[in-house]
Amino acid sequence: MSEIPPCPNCKSPYAYPSDSLLMCPECGHEWNEEESVDDTTVIKDSNGNTLQDGDSVVVIKDLPVKGAPKPIKAGTKVKNIRLTDGDHNIDCKIDGFGSMALKSEFVKKT
Repeated sequence: MSEIPPCPNCKSPYAYPSDSLLMCPECGHEWNEEESVDDTTVIKDSNGNTLQDGDSVVVIKDLPVKGAPKPIKAGTKVKNIRLTDGDHNIDCKIDGFGSMALKSEFVKKT
């Protein structure tokens, strides 16, 4: 018997087979076993444009920074981003702040 992969939607380990599909009891997601093999995640900006490593983005709203006296202002351009897994899926360097992790929902591609 082949091992059942976790749910691609919520990563639940409790997925089970149902006819020709796999089902997740936690989120209700249904998928083919072939879909779970494709493990590439697509990261999109606030406008739905696909982001890639090395892209330049612009911050779309003021973002408060813990430990910093001022926020990152809307309109700040960030060059040469790196995409990562996790909640804050953009690693970058911002002038005046240094290395930062940003959420892709607060930037737009330039």
